[in-house]
Amino acid sequence: MAVSSQRAAAGTPGTAAKQRSAASHHGGRFTPYLFLAPYLVVFGIFVLAPAGYGLWISLHSWDYLLPGKPFVGLENYTELFSSVSRYGPDFWESMRATGTFTVTSVPLLVTIPLGVAVVLNQQFPGRALFRAVYFGPYVLGVAVIGVLWRFLLDPNVGVMNFYLGKLGLPDDIPWTTALPWGWVSLVGPTVWWTLGFNTVIYLAGLQDISREYYDAAKTDGANAWQSFRHVTLPGLRPVIVFVLTITVLGSGIMFGQSLLITQGAPSFETRSAIWFIADTGLRQFQMGDAAAMSYILSLFLIVIAIVIFKFLGRRVD
Repeated sequence: MAVSSQRAAAGTPGTAAKQRSAASHHGGRFTPYLFLAPYLVVFGIFVLAPAGYGLWISLHSWDYLLPGKPFVGLENYTELFSSVSRYGPDFWESMRATGTFTVTSVPLLVTIPLGVAVVLNQQFPGRALFRAVYFGPYVLGVAVIGVLWRFLLDPNVGVMNFYLGKLGLPDDIPWTTALPWGWVSLVGPTVWWTLGFNTVIYLAGLQDISREYYDAAKTDGANAWQSFRHVTLPGLRPVIVFVLTITVLGSGIMFGQSLLITQGAPSFETRSAIWFIADTGLRQFQMGDAAAMSYILSLFLIVIAIVIFKFLGRRVD
């Protein structure tokens, strides 16, 4: 009996340790969720809840000035695909304008910042100053950019036409009132404004490419273009995919430039989808239709993002 008691007493500490270890293990499973909780709460309140509420609104004839908001199901969506509906043709015209802006601006906003980043990544006097200069416009708000370029490009009193005339060039270019100049007036300022942001992202990616790769390429006799093609581009592939994705998404929700610079001219051919959605919901009080348009636009952007990651992201190691 004494031996049994001694063995039991000797085994007690081990058993207690195992119990404490098990309790600690079970408690540790919830630790990551505790750290994630603040973000999940904010994400749920400011993203998931508004998204769900917007989807609910899109299923109603929702005029926020009227007490009655009847349920209409998918009618707000189906009407957008009807050529005789109130908002359908104008909505797809604004989607076409958004697509035109995206197709013309994205290639410039992906390639030009890459070239600038490669140059600014070199060692030369004043490099920090040039980096600040290129990034400077991005800190300005879209209202400032819109008013500034509206003044510069005004066909009648704009500075651009004035100096073109001084140089003996045509001084009557309708920058903001006719096509294709309207697209030049939207894409050009947008590239100037957001170029610095993409450049900074590329610069961060360039810092992660080891110098040893360039030294090895130089030893093998590679010139500058060959080093860029076989070292820089492969090393920046994940960054390029990221820049391409956020640039496409940003161009797809363009609003301020169209509203302030061209004001939709000519004949609302440069009116973006976001502008039309805001006008439908906030000025014409048709929040149900506007919400349906928003989800269709979001669906397009989601599909484009998936395509980018499917065909480009899969090659990223």
